[in-house]
Amino acid sequence: MAQIAIIGGGAAGAAVFGALLSRDSADAVHWVIGDTNNAGLGIAYSTQDEHHLLNVRASGMGLYLDADEDFATYSSRQQPDTKPIDFLPRRLFGQYIESQLRKRISRAEQRSHTHQIHNTEALSIWPVQDGYNVMLGDGTVLTVQRVVLALGAMDARPLRTVSSAALESGAYVLEPWSLATRPLAPRRLTVIGTGLTAVDALISASKRWPDAELVAVSRHGLLPFIHPSLPIPPFSLQAELNATLTSCDGPAQVLAAIRKVFALHQDIDWRSVIDGMRPINTTLWQGFNAKQRRQFLRHVRWVWESSRHRLAPEPADTLQQLRDEGRLHIHGARVLAVDGNGPLDVTIRSRATQRVTQFESDVVVQATGLDTAVAFAKSSLLSSLLKSGLAVADALQLGLLAEADGRLVNADGHVQHGLYAIGSLLRGNLWECTAMPEIRNAADKLAKTLSAYDAQNISPIAAYV
Repeated sequence: MAQIAIIGGGAAGAAVFGALLSRDSADAVHWVIGDTNNAGLGIAYSTQDEHHLLNVRASGMGLYLDADEDFATYSSRQQPDTKPIDFLPRRLFGQYIESQLRKRISRAEQRSHTHQIHNTEALSIWPVQDGYNVMLGDGTVLTVQRVVLALGAMDARPLRTVSSAALESGAYVLEPWSLATRPLAPRRLTVIGTGLTAVDALISASKRWPDAELVAVSRHGLLPFIHPSLPIPPFSLQAELNATLTSCDGPAQVLAAIRKVFALHQDIDWRSVIDGMRPINTTLWQGFNAKQRRQFLRHVRWVWESSRHRLAPEPADTLQQLRDEGRLHIHGARVLAVDGNGPLDVTIRSRATQRVTQFESDVVVQATGLDTAVAFAKSSLLSSLLKSGLAVADALQLGLLAEADGRLVNADGHVQHGLYAIGSLLRGNLWECTAMPEIRNAADKLAKTLSAYDAQNISPIAAYV
């Protein structure tokens, strides 16, 4: 009987764990979830704030491809007034994950399928002749044939422009979700970032402290674009466009082709075109060479992220109301310095005018989005993998170097058989790999691969030495 270890207690780990439990396989599955009490939820779906909404309609959300109940059906049972086209609270999707996990675990137990959930961290991994040893925080060593890293994003690192004094003051917040624990109401709260995480922080702060002034700062000052209230029809010529895009040489040609479509078809909703590109986004990214990927990250990423990962109408309306009331001010600017012991002095340089200004803020929240720079990660596991050469960082600091199927590549450039990653760690190879639709597809495919493991594969230790 083969042993499989899944490391990571968030939704990606839950997707792989449940997909493996449902398969007719004798493999024993170990799920290492850390010290969390919310297995499968991670940060994203642990929130209890009703104002933190999914940015995908209920009909597009799910955990497993072969789920016995989809999220839209589940949510309509829990809240009869919801519809498949609604953008629902992330809290509700967290409940759905827990429900699906309970069912899969119960059925696995009825079939005497061997599995175990470990409420501890994985500290290190090293290859042995028949697979890998995984050292856990409680002293247990798991000997397994296959390992899946489903670690999610790294812990946030403070911006280089933030002083030690500001960090030590407690007024600089690296974890946006911890705002609810702050006892004192700030007069002014500043959020660095204007993406989806920043939106959550701003809305939570506006509800908790109705008298606080809110400031948001990002390089371009661009909030996520907004989903339409109702679903829009797909672009009728999407297949032809996608064929054109996949033949382009680099992001400049891709953007030119998209602009041409918008110029020729001015009656279409641009969002239908962006959504229709979803099946080819990974293909486009993998077609870019290293220089073209850098060009994309430097010049296109900011507008792509805002266009691709859009905001539900309700929070968008809330932000607009805050701006209309004069409570929220958004700046397109670079943060030059954050200093002081509280309140903090924030120095910014305007993108439009290059003017440098300074203002005080009682609280500054860093909400700059997904951090996948594993070379700087605080994780003991990732540090040990990089130090041993079992894994290496992607050249653009977008995760770990890996094959298209998720197998990691070691420091010698060899594929590390039996060692896989899923989710944000694969951004350097796949780019689009962090949303639930992509994760559940990847988890299903990975479960099939792991269950059909060929015992004649090259030994992990042979690839390592």
